[in-house]
Amino acid sequence: MSQAVTRDGQPWVPMYLDTVDERKCIGCGRCNKVCGHGVLGMKGLTEDGDECPIDDEEMERIVTTIVSSGNCVGCNACGMVCGAKGAQTHTTAP
Repeated sequence: MSQAVTRDGQPWVPMYLDTVDERKCIGCGRCNKVCGHGVLGMKGLTEDGDECPIDDEEMERIVTTIVSSGNCVGCNACGMVCGAKGAQTHTTAP
């Protein structure tokens, strides 16, 4: 497989979104807004950390979640705008 390059020929290594740490995520949604590939979504969590609908009266907070990891192109835009540094982990292709 050939190495990925930018438009001007510079080497580029895609950094695919691997995980979102719900304990560190502040729920700002910036990563979700910047992703144009449908990788991310938002979900609600109860006080006990159980998943719930965002409009549920038991919802304590909102966090980002990965809804379609296969759509990730490795651009790392989500990681660059993350308001809670360290909430996301990215990895190169195997």
